[in-house]
Amino acid sequence: MIENYESIDVFIGLDVGKGEHHAVALDRTGKKLLDQALPNDEGRLRLILQDLASHGRLLLVVDQPATVGALPVAVAQAAGVVVGYLPGLSMRRIADLHPGEAKTDARDAFIIATAARTMPHTLRAVQVAEEEQAELSMLCGFDDDLAQQATAVTNRIRGLLTQIHPALERVLGPRLDHPAVLDLIRIWPTPEALRKAGQKRIAARLRKLAPKMFNRLSEQIMAALDEQHVVVIGTSAAGIVLPELAGMLAGIHEARMKVLTRVEALVEAHPLHPVLTSMPAVGVRTAARILTDVVGKNFPTAGHLASYAGLAPVTWRSGTSIRGDHASRRGNKALKRVLFLSAFASLKDPGCRAYYDRKLSEGKRHHQALAALARRRCDTLYAMLRDGTLYQPRSAAA
Repeated sequence: MIENYESIDVFIGLDVGKGEHHAVALDRTGKKLLDQALPNDEGRLRLILQDLASHGRLLLVVDQPATVGALPVAVAQAAGVVVGYLPGLSMRRIADLHPGEAKTDARDAFIIATAARTMPHTLRAVQVAEEEQAELSMLCGFDDDLAQQATAVTNRIRGLLTQIHPALERVLGPRLDHPAVLDLIRIWPTPEALRKAGQKRIAARLRKLAPKMFNRLSEQIMAALDEQHVVVIGTSAAGIVLPELAGMLAGIHEARMKVLTRVEALVEAHPLHPVLTSMPAVGVRTAARILTDVVGKNFPTAGHLASYAGLAPVTWRSGTSIRGDHASRRGNKALKRVLFLSAFASLKDPGCRAYYDRKLSEGKRHHQALAALARRRCDTLYAMLRDGTLYQPRSAAA
């Protein structure tokens, strides 16, 4: 919600774009004060805000507060203008209430301004971000992109290995996160190349990066090679593609380590670091996501935070035919994923495991029990952040 909304005199809807934005400004009565395209330029944005400031206190609402909308938000905040954000789903639903089917920047900007003037409950406040928080948010987004790329490249490597030699894939595929395996694929990418290298050379190569498992892994590789002697069509082409993919995956892993080093430094320097990491299964990446997506936002209750994270169940009821609670498909998907993974990792904690087992005994499936655990941990997290207290494990009876 926007604080001191009653004191706003001018509502500016800004449909942002790469090259230019379109702005529509309305006063309290709905009179149009501005309707024009604006270049994505700081000077022009400042002039518009200065002209509109003569009509009273301003509220700027954008449909994308990050990426292409970052400059208008920064200019407005520097000028002391209140900034709000209209989520995309709300924007589309409100657009259906307006006549016409046209999709233009001017129409979108008018809809945003009208929503800001008449439906303040649909808006989200955009706070002034500190430098460390902005940096942490950018690094977390980049790390998410790298993780997706790593998954895609890993699947591609495993798919090629399965195509040319399934037995070899069963040995190397699960270990593609290890630098020694990627180095091995770059040097000897095909089964024939591995046979010619021999177990001694393979073990010597693995020993440099995998001193604890080089003997065992080299034996497993030779055993896998003995299971197949026929050469599958496409093996020679795979010998060209696999080294390149292995090099790409190694580079992605190296980039993620660099990002993680900086993220770890930022998280450890944050005052809430001891609070967040006191909860079981909350590591650097989980704490970073919580700091960027939760801290600084106003959640009146734990239920509001759970709804924002997509962990609050949605009730479906229609007469006697449809009844029940279902998992929400909305919310912050990145935060939801992190909280789910953290809940899964927390099963090693006795208290979390006991709650998970209790849900299983009540007839819930694994995913449902895990969702219940994630929601419970979300409520605990809300209390920890609200009070600034460390994690207190609940008793088994509770």
